[in-house]
Amino acid sequence: MYKLFKLMLPLLLLAACGTYKPQDIRAGQNEAEVQTLMGQPTGRYSLPGGITRLEYATGPQGRVTWMVDLDSAGKVTAWNQVLNEKSFTTVQTGWEGKDAQWLRYTLGRPGHVRAGGWQGGWVWSWRYPTYDCFWFQVSILDSGMLRDGGAYGTDPQCDPGDRGHR
Repeated sequence: MYKLFKLMLPLLLLAACGTYKPQDIRAGQNEAEVQTLMGQPTGRYSLPGGITRLEYATGPQGRVTWMVDLDSAGKVTAWNQVLNEKSFTTVQTGWEGKDAQWLRYTLGRPGHVRAGGWQGGWVWSWRYPTYDCFWFQVSILDSGMLRDGGAYGTDPQCDPGDRGHR
């Protein structure tokens, strides 16, 4: 039985990846068509104006999160990969007065969450496509409000001396 499982596992993984096709998303598609291309969303957010944002995160190790916006009629109006320096700049310049929910629908679920240390709260981290070994981190107060606009740090998975984050 184990040998059969070992032989079937690569085929099952390949089949699971077959539904992840962000390059085929088009304006005007409905949610069912998006799910045919992307699978079940990892998150769903309600935005002002009746907009629904679907999150397709590949974390915690993944470095890509797609957000697909549907208008009030349920049709695709926008889609993009949000784990990038442009989105991080949006957080860095627009964080004041914002909360963790805003951060979730801006960047998607974090790849790593840890307690904030002596200051309390939490630190959320996202890996992203980069040639450097960085991740983006934002501190969140116990109240759920953002403590800061985030910063780049060394991804501990790239630093063999830091085994505490593995």
